[in-house]
Amino acid sequence: MHPLSSPKFLLIKDIMVNSLADERNPKGPRAFQGFKIQCRSSTAALSTKSSSINGRKKRYGGVLPSVLRSLESKNNVEEALNSFGGNLSPKEQTVILKEQISWERVLRVFEWFKSRKGYVPNVIHYNVVLRALGRAQKWDELRLCWIEMAKNGVLASNNTYGMLVDVYGKAGLVKESLLWIKHMRQRGLLPDEVTMNTVVRVLKDAREFDRADRFYKDWCLGRVELDNLDVESIADSVNGNGSALISFKQFLSTELFKTGGRISAPKVMGASDVETSVRKPRLTSTYNTLIDMYGKAGRLKDAAEVFAEMLKSGVAMDTITFNTMIFTCGSHGNLSEAELLLANMEERGISPDTKTFNIFLSLYADAGKIEAALNCYRKIREVGLSPDSVTHRAVLHILCERNMVEDVEAVLLDIERSGLHVDEHSLPGVVKMYINEGLLDKAKSSFEKSESDGGLSSKTRGAIIDAYAENGLWAEAEAVFYGKRDLIGQRKDILEYNVMIKAYGKAKLYDKALSLFKGMRNCGSWPDECTYNSLIQMFSGGDLVEQARELLAEMQGVGLKPHRLTFSAVIACYARLGQLSDAVGVYQEMVRVGVTPNEVVYGSIINGFAESGRVEDALQYLCQMEESGISPNQIVLTSMIKAYSKVGNLEGAKALYEKMKDLEGGLDIVASNSMISLYADLGMVSEAKLLFEDLREKGWADGVSFATMMYLYKNMGMFDEAIDIAEEMKESGLLRDCTSYNKVMACYATNGQLRECGELLHEMVTRKLLPDSGTFKVLFTVLKKGGFPIEAVTQLESSYQEGNPYARQAVITSLFSVVGLREFAIESCDTLAKADVVLDSSAYNAAIYAYGVFGKTDKALNIFMKMQDEDLEPDLVTYINLVACYGIAGMVEGVKRIYGQLKFGEIEPRESLFKAIIDAYKNANRDDLAKLVTQEMRFALESQPASDSVTEDESDDLQEASDSEAVYEHAEINSVL
Repeated sequence: MHPLSSPKFLLIKDIMVNSLADERNPKGPRAFQGFKIQCRSSTAALSTKSSSINGRKKRYGGVLPSVLRSLESKNNVEEALNSFGGNLSPKEQTVILKEQISWERVLRVFEWFKSRKGYVPNVIHYNVVLRALGRAQKWDELRLCWIEMAKNGVLASNNTYGMLVDVYGKAGLVKESLLWIKHMRQRGLLPDEVTMNTVVRVLKDAREFDRADRFYKDWCLGRVELDNLDVESIADSVNGNGSALISFKQFLSTELFKTGGRISAPKVMGASDVETSVRKPRLTSTYNTLIDMYGKAGRLKDAAEVFAEMLKSGVAMDTITFNTMIFTCGSHGNLSEAELLLANMEERGISPDTKTFNIFLSLYADAGKIEAALNCYRKIREVGLSPDSVTHRAVLHILCERNMVEDVEAVLLDIERSGLHVDEHSLPGVVKMYINEGLLDKAKSSFEKSESDGGLSSKTRGAIIDAYAENGLWAEAEAVFYGKRDLIGQRKDILEYNVMIKAYGKAKLYDKALSLFKGMRNCGSWPDECTYNSLIQMFSGGDLVEQARELLAEMQGVGLKPHRLTFSAVIACYARLGQLSDAVGVYQEMVRVGVTPNEVVYGSIINGFAESGRVEDALQYLCQMEESGISPNQIVLTSMIKAYSKVGNLEGAKALYEKMKDLEGGLDIVASNSMISLYADLGMVSEAKLLFEDLREKGWADGVSFATMMYLYKNMGMFDEAIDIAEEMKESGLLRDCTSYNKVMACYATNGQLRECGELLHEMVTRKLLPDSGTFKVLFTVLKKGGFPIEAVTQLESSYQEGNPYARQAVITSLFSVVGLREFAIESCDTLAKADVVLDSSAYNAAIYAYGVFGKTDKALNIFMKMQDEDLEPDLVTYINLVACYGIAGMVEGVKRIYGQLKFGEIEPRESLFKAIIDAYKNANRDDLAKLVTQEMRFALESQPASDSVTEDESDDLQEASDSEAVYEHAEINSVL
């Protein structure tokens, strides 16, 4: 049973409802009807405002306003005070001390008071001074003030000790804070309720919940002994380690105790004098602290009991009480109880404040009730309150996480109208949201506006750089990194360097990352472990293994220890590159420096040996892995199956495959695909088919499974089965990357289904899958099989290999033209025609061919003239394409002109051009001219060696394209490893 659903908590709810029913509703308690906040009346709103002068919460009478104004307007404290003489009462002196903003002015005013004749030192003045020094963490000055206080015979009061506990605790010096209570007990004083409350709060903030509970309960019993609190084991948040070494502040504290001990109290009270009765707290603030402490400790029943005791004891509850209980209930999943508390809060006449709404805003957001959370935000102004920085931070976090741009901008406008600035912690979320939505200009302007509003911390800048880095926007990240700093001499933090290096790494700009790294020291920032680890992993991922190895050595040389992941990345890189001796060397170095290898490290080495077919070495590291207590996982065993596949050891692979069935989770698709691949390599069709059918029945078969079976059927000459697999692969939506498309296109090409190849290519382009080298190998083969002139294919291949502008587009245009996809061809051709750069002959020739073959003669001739304007001489392919264009258009004179150039030796005689002229005459219905050219071709080419058969290379080219992808079935395995 949940503590807040326990009978105890239900009793509390009954107490609340019944007490209110008796007071306000004699007809009985009414049920909670939802989140209903009544707007405050103007009178109520006014009554909550405290009158002030210059932001001060109180008005003062007499001479005080003049004194305070004089002190604010003059830098010379003594001169300002002298003008009023020495007629200030002790109470007025106390007010003047409290109103000073800086600790320096507090000391100067106090020194002036002490210099006055007749001034009598008192504990209240010393308390004010000690508090100012403690808040400013001026421990040396505080020590001197304490010594002076002792010398002047002023004894510390309960307020003094409570104040010292408070300032030390807020400074993170928990141990010293509690030692003040120990000193207090040595002086014979028992903490009053305020001091006890302060101690509990300090322990609560330090998350010492059990100690806080013990101290409170001891106090209630009338005893306060710190011996059982084990003060020495408490770690200060300042040094954070609880070390036995005495820090400078601890030394000062020890000195304070020595000094305080010199003054004897008039009467040191014994334990019997103070530990006489059981006490209960009577202050609202004490109950608030206890509820918060138990809530944060997860002791919900105790929190509920304190709340119930508060009700029973008649202690007045305030907004903080309900806020604390609401948060305690809601943060532990009891949202309905939190809403009930809100209802009771209003019925008791206690108005919610902005923090109340902030709590509900966060609770609803955590529960996924976004509309309710936004409703809380809107309600704040409706009830006469104003959102604060916490409100804005919470609501922006909710909206930015969900990329609700319009709502975010409405909140930003609200903040601006209120005269406020966007909280620095919210800015990275806003920028990230804009980046996610592609609104880079707004992301930039948001950053620049916040920067101009008062500068940004390195942490915030780093978060913004990281937001750009995650989206590959290295240039935008760079602009933030190198942007102007508001503070002169402000240095970039190491965090900013690390995320900027990450941005370069994601963009594969390794030179920039290395240059930034080398320049860090010159800018006063030294690389840390994160810097080195990131760079080494980055270079390893980019196969820049030499640079990675150098940085690894440098990192160790400066005394930093690489992570296991860093060693693993270098080992994997060496293994991937086939440099296995180096991989083993890094592995041995890793073991030598005390970093324990895990399954990823072993898996990389085993996979490297597997790829090289070195089964014995792979087995050796498999044994080492098992001896070290690490059971081989599916990835490792899959690598071993691959190793056996390399050497054709079917039995070894089958044994491991069977072993994998006994692993937790059983077989995976990668291992099954590896076995299908092995069967395919061995030509074992029935075994591969049986395993494939099993995968398909289970719904496990993926693109690799289908592609491997298609590869097997095609290689075995089973083209109908291969085409069936290809069709099923398309219909199943398994064509998701270039490699899978290439496999299917190669299968269609082998079977002569060239148009289907073109359709698949268009589908690839439409899905924005950039064709790779494997794709173009298939495309060149399709062009040859489609009757595209061999000279044109050779020209396109050469241009593609050289990386000429629009070379890829020219190949795609030609492919669409050859297979008869008119619409796609013209669209692609228009892209070439509109190119704003100078193209080479192959691109112009492709456009001439495409426009010509589909009857757009004018456009074809315009391309030819554009080619001449660029001073590109027509070549053999140009003439072949022009002749084809003229023939289709029936422009016999154009064909005759080119034939005349060929006949009289202006163009080198080539069989392909002769054939193009013959076809052109036939298309123009001039068979007589076609026969004459045929006779002339025989005569002209008698002395020429026979041209290579186009079809001789077709099967070889297709096989090469297919073989280049034969490792496709291993691609997924390699990516996992």
